[in-house]
Amino acid sequence: MKLSMHSIPIVPAIAFSLGVAAIGTAAAQTHAAGPHHTVVSAEAVKWGPAPPSLPPGAQAAALLGSPAKEGPFVLRLKFPAGFVVPPHRHSKDEFVTVISGMFSVSSGEKLDRASSRPLPPASFVHLPAGMPHYAWTDVETVVQINGVGPFDVVYVDPADDPRRQ
Repeated sequence: MKLSMHSIPIVPAIAFSLGVAAIGTAAAQTHAAGPHHTVVSAEAVKWGPAPPSLPPGAQAAALLGSPAKEGPFVLRLKFPAGFVVPPHRHSKDEFVTVISGMFSVSSGEKLDRASSRPLPPASFVHLPAGMPHYAWTDVETVVQINGVGPFDVVYVDPADDPRRQ
């Protein structure tokens, strides 16, 4: 007996469809038992004091993980107008996205405001591990830092370290 697609009985076709649906459902159930995604709505961002490694005046909101612990983290930092982060470096890469305001960042061991133009929202900066850099704001600015912890901040001039003041 020769069958064509049109001659497949309806019942086996429905059974095949239900079998595919069952596989999809099993995969969804397996996935649901695994890791879950993280959603932080804008209204759920909770601002608090920034880490002691930053000069006073900044605020922070941890969206995922912790810079102090092993593993990935996402941290938002809110800087007031006129905020300066003196030259420093990290032992791991830092990934910065400007969320709002204007963020100025440059590399080097001495702060030089002429070395960079302010970056507008949606700008991105990758700061490689070990590279000295500094940042400043002229208006209130929010940036998002992505990285892998534990994450350190080592100031080029130890006198600039707010943990020592």
